[in-house]
Amino acid sequence: MTTFALSNRRNWIQGLGALSACAQSGRPQRHFVVVGAGIFGAWTAYHLLRAGQRVTLIDQYGPANSRASSGGESRIIRARYGNDVVYTSFALRSLQLWQRFLNETSLHRLYHRVGALWMARQSDPRFAAHLQTLRKLGAEVHSFDNTELKRRYPQIHVDDDVAAILEPNAGGLMARQAVQAVVTEFVKKGGVYRQSRIQEPAGTSRLQELIDHRSERIAGDAFVFAAGPWLKTLLPGVLGDRIFPTRQVVFFYGPPPGDSRFAPPAMPAWGDAFSDLPWYGLPDLENRGFKLAFGWLGEDFDPDRSARLPMPDEISRARDYLKLRFPALAAAPLVEARVCQYENTANTDFLIDRHPGWENAWIAGGGSGHGFKHGPAIGEYTAARALGLADPPVEPRFSLASKATKLPNRTQQRP
Repeated sequence: MTTFALSNRRNWIQGLGALSACAQSGRPQRHFVVVGAGIFGAWTAYHLLRAGQRVTLIDQYGPANSRASSGGESRIIRARYGNDVVYTSFALRSLQLWQRFLNETSLHRLYHRVGALWMARQSDPRFAAHLQTLRKLGAEVHSFDNTELKRRYPQIHVDDDVAAILEPNAGGLMARQAVQAVVTEFVKKGGVYRQSRIQEPAGTSRLQELIDHRSERIAGDAFVFAAGPWLKTLLPGVLGDRIFPTRQVVFFYGPPPGDSRFAPPAMPAWGDAFSDLPWYGLPDLENRGFKLAFGWLGEDFDPDRSARLPMPDEISRARDYLKLRFPALAAAPLVEARVCQYENTANTDFLIDRHPGWENAWIAGGGSGHGFKHGPAIGEYTAARALGLADPPVEPRFSLASKATKLPNRTQQRP
């Protein structure tokens, strides 16, 4: 469901939003406490600070730590979401905000504009939907038939009925470094960061304070909980049965000596929608290896205690896929592997809503494996909600009421 006009979505993408105006509006300054320094929390804190608020950002392990869903080497930044105007516009807005941030901080090196290739059967109806929505929102996008796909990317072995679309402005962001850069800039601009583990909050109609593991009290006027997979343990009464962390594995393979076919500019980010199960990956960015990842939901996962080593069957399955789609990498060594987690909602929509028991607290989570690419816009959206602004408008799909208590088919993914 699209909740407001496409022209308004385009205006929001192209504009600077309402938060900068908020800083000049004469509104009284409040103290916001944001729990979680991942992609959602870091950008929410950053936007609140830019809007003239006093902000404290808290994380138990540190920004983009190795257990966080926002940690890791790299993430794909792209905007392809079929006919879904909501997520397409959020992704485009996020790329705009990343570009502005990287320009202001001279950290252009963190974004690799390598393009994002999506491959599917030529009969797949999502082709038309992807192209139409991206073009209506002003994004550059190209389509390739099978002949052109094979000519441009001979290192990818595809079936004869497979075609593709390419978003040339999409690419790969160095995830861990980028999130940490947002937190660093937040502190430089006057925000406060502290490393603490927050106990389960308690309160009636309003939340007055948080208490950490040292029994220190952190008072605030308003609170945002953006703790990723820890939301279900931090707020068990509200989210214990609505957030589902799952085990996800990524692999990095070393290309053959002197072989540049799997590094930029020869290789883009990519997604395979024509195999039995979805796979995706990134080229060899900064010589760390060719990234390959499962695109379906894994088993239930505890972000604190579960083992973070790939299992033999996972390694074997990835190797079989590599041999099939990237035959030149059939014997490539596995140079690195990482087990992380998705933090899912049952319908894969984000969860950004007011806490049902506290009028001054908000929840921002439910990244569902695709949240990172939307982080800057989600931070902007969450900050706007917490400040009571009308722009961007409320999206009903993000509501707590829309979140079921059972995870559906684990191979079900967005287009």
